[in-house]
Amino acid sequence: MSSKVTINRLATGVPGLDEVLGGGLPEFSFNLIAGPPGCGKTTLAHQMMFALATPERPALFFTVLGEPPLKMLRYQQQFDFFDNEAINQSIRYVNLADDTLAGNLDEVLRRIVSEVETHSPSLVFVDSFRSVVLASQTQTNPNNNLPQFVQQLGMLMTTWQATTFLIGEYFTETDTNPIFTVADGLIWLRQSVERNSMVRKMEIMKMRGQPTLPGLHTFRIATSGIQVFAPAAIDPVETPMTLPIQRLKMGVPRLDEMLGGGLPRGYSLLVAGPSGSGKSILAATFLAEGARNGETGVIAVFEQRPNRSQNATLVDLIKCGKVSLVDSRAPDLSIDEIVQQLLSEIRRLNATRVVIDSLSGFELALAPTFRADFRESLSRMVTALTRVGVSVLMTSELEDRYTDLRFSPYGTAFLTDAIIVQRYIEVRSRLLRIMAVVKVRASAHCDELRQYHINDDGLQIGEMLPDQEGLLGGRPTTRHTGSDNV
Repeated sequence: MSSKVTINRLATGVPGLDEVLGGGLPEFSFNLIAGPPGCGKTTLAHQMMFALATPERPALFFTVLGEPPLKMLRYQQQFDFFDNEAINQSIRYVNLADDTLAGNLDEVLRRIVSEVETHSPSLVFVDSFRSVVLASQTQTNPNNNLPQFVQQLGMLMTTWQATTFLIGEYFTETDTNPIFTVADGLIWLRQSVERNSMVRKMEIMKMRGQPTLPGLHTFRIATSGIQVFAPAAIDPVETPMTLPIQRLKMGVPRLDEMLGGGLPRGYSLLVAGPSGSGKSILAATFLAEGARNGETGVIAVFEQRPNRSQNATLVDLIKCGKVSLVDSRAPDLSIDEIVQQLLSEIRRLNATRVVIDSLSGFELALAPTFRADFRESLSRMVTALTRVGVSVLMTSELEDRYTDLRFSPYGTAFLTDAIIVQRYIEVRSRLLRIMAVVKVRASAHCDELRQYHINDDGLQIGEMLPDQEGLLGGRPTTRHTGSDNV
């Protein structure tokens, strides 16, 4: 039996794209980059071309647009990936506008064949292929057989051992075109506008010979070029918990005792409570305690940026590099983008503690199109973070509805390994705070409702209020013992 052919995969040079493609771009493949105007097709093509082209592996870029290549290059030069020295050394531009406007597909193919035979490129780009299609549709020449043209072009490129990209403007995947069948790879770009945000997404609809990541993947166009935010890889094998359980100190006196000895390492903890209950202070203390023990941390903030007047310790930790701050204010933010930023900082600092403050602000920071799937996306994020071994503390704003005992407005309490809930109560016309540890998975923990207060040193946990009952109702009453009736 003959051994199977090994397909070499090319690194595209686009961050995140190789993961989405399933390991890179198959060499000698015949690909279509499609989507509506303005979604980034030409930019994606150029970014891959400049990453892949070398004098030994030259690229030919055929332009069939009405505008000259010089105008297109003027805009592409604004990106960091653009390299002037590569032009006419490893990259050559050929303008086919006149041949395309004549509407003779045979002549267009002849020009492409002539240039390819002359320069023997390893990479061929045709932008925009849609122009060739439209030109052929306006002619009555019986020789303008588009399916035959596409098939011939695909076979020729494979024969010449060239990796080919056709860039075309298509608005729906149902557009009938023979190229969809002939192409080895079909990369579809989309963009959607909702309110004040514009979100770009990519789908690998087809890539012969390799498994790709299914679904829509968010990408962003910045001065560095395109970055694709692939979902974090999750190891399907569950890592068994090591015994005895390693515990992390929280930094709040008596809280470790309530948690059964501290937060188990690698756990996700949800701290839920109303505004002003001290969630952010607890989160900052968690990071500061880690720094005192030689650990590094990462904090993603979606409300107010840490400042010295509120938490000088956290500001100092960020300044000295013991804690990394992820603070994205982009209007088209996605959870996959935030997860990639967090994982990048975790790797950079070798961090062991992560704080997300808060889930409520996080939801508002997301582009509107992602909010409908917030719960599912949150589950993926928690799993991705805990699988790399970090301990995660998330805060969540919770309205104090005293008759409604909930721990998260998203119904996500089951996603976390541990929960701390904070509440307000009224006692003798004063507003007091209480907290309780609701759960610590696979671990014994305290079931007491403890009063606490906040001072310059942070959270100070006190005792229970044994003479009060009905604390969770917000307005407890004094408990009467039998001696009161004597």
